[in-house]
Amino acid sequence: MHTDFDRCYRAVQSKDARFDGWFVTAVLTTKIYCRPSCPVRPPYARNMRFYPTAAAAQRAGFRACKRCRPDASPGSPEWNVRTDVVARAMRLIADGTVDRDGVTGLASRVGYTVRQLERLMHAEVGAAPLALARAQRAQMARVLIETTGMPFSDVAFAAGFSSIRQFNDTVRSVCDLTPTMLRSRARTRFGSDDTVGTGVMSLRLPVRTPFAFEGLFGHLAASAVPGVEEVRDGTFRRTLRLPHGTGIVSLTPHPGHVGCRLVIDDFRDLSAAIARCRRLLDLDADPEAVVDTLSADHHLAPVVAKAPGQRIPRTVDEHELAVRVVLGQQVSLAAARTHAGRLADAYGTPVQDPEGQLTHVFPSVEELSEIDPQYLAFPRSRQRTLQALVTALSDGALVLDPGCDWDAARASLLGIPGIGPWTAEMIAMRGLGDPDAFPVTDLGVAAAAKQVGLPSDPRPLAVRSSAWRPWRSYATQHLWTVLDHSVNQWPPKEK
Repeated sequence: MHTDFDRCYRAVQSKDARFDGWFVTAVLTTKIYCRPSCPVRPPYARNMRFYPTAAAAQRAGFRACKRCRPDASPGSPEWNVRTDVVARAMRLIADGTVDRDGVTGLASRVGYTVRQLERLMHAEVGAAPLALARAQRAQMARVLIETTGMPFSDVAFAAGFSSIRQFNDTVRSVCDLTPTMLRSRARTRFGSDDTVGTGVMSLRLPVRTPFAFEGLFGHLAASAVPGVEEVRDGTFRRTLRLPHGTGIVSLTPHPGHVGCRLVIDDFRDLSAAIARCRRLLDLDADPEAVVDTLSADHHLAPVVAKAPGQRIPRTVDEHELAVRVVLGQQVSLAAARTHAGRLADAYGTPVQDPEGQLTHVFPSVEELSEIDPQYLAFPRSRQRTLQALVTALSDGALVLDPGCDWDAARASLLGIPGIGPWTAEMIAMRGLGDPDAFPVTDLGVAAAAKQVGLPSDPRPLAVRSSAWRPWRSYATQHLWTVLDHSVNQWPPKEK
């Protein structure tokens, strides 16, 4: 979008927050870049340049606006829709792959050489992977400086910097303020908050509106695995497996943002934890594009109008989601929770939760590699399917991660005995975030389709759904909202 000057300029003139994250606006006279909805008076068109990312603007010599904070806007929804190598790389960078494995590790994950990948990234987003990771580190450092009382040495470490000097230089370059000045300014504006210490942090996760969070959080609550997930006082809580340890996140929905409270073992995992929480809640989606496309179908239009801004209930761990989908084959939601809770209790990593009743992190595929059949209280055919899935994931024959190829993942899943189209589409939709996944054989989809006047048989419904592309995952979520089911109840009803 950043190449269409007229369209970008109109968005800036209207201060349209829907375009935050799609591009940034750089001003030649001030050397500042802003989000499109920045409240200041727009500059003359001749003084404006548009860049696809904050990293590209920083590379061109611009620093972030101190008023609109463009580095804190939602991420671009473009990377959640596209399946090409650049989009896959952007999803992996957001998950912290460059910080953990370097550019070489990122390139190997997407199947390109470092030189090829850097050329593609420069052409598409105006910056190399290292620059994008640097911008992400700067954003994380700013969040920690402004919202916690952590010592700056700990902030630098948590944000992924290799030295205090690099941290100071980057913050000054990006923000035009020293870390001390940033913290003083934040305390003047927002008051003192010295949340330090043992890995505890509170922040707001920005979201594009409209945001119909009831269906999203209702689904997460209804499928919550005992000991791994819970709802407490209007907040969804769950455990996290992170690169350097474990964590517990508490997520509280609001119309314009999600409150997020994180307790983690190692601050190096902070950016990965935030990225996974955003993925879980599908916060970088583009609801306006979804509404525009789905409202064109006269049967879906009333459903969409009733609750626009639906999000897909996704996952913090693609492997976990795949295992849980297989556990849920041909059983009720309650039975699937029971099966998953039994595995978590037997094989998961224990955690301490003084604020609730979370007891375990859901087990990794390595921990499930030698499952005792006593914990698999379902037919042997499904036991074999689960064991085949775990084996394929652990030996690398099946790749499910933020940067995987969605079509290749589907093909690999369908090659596992016992995994059919419904399972593959549910994993693509909720695990991988494919916006066009469509579990057409889902009983809930069929019942909802019939209720709104759409064909309920899979074949004619699949034909009809072609008009909803590329948003069939969101059509599925909208259809589920018409059902009288616990997935649509938030806060959940007391049992």
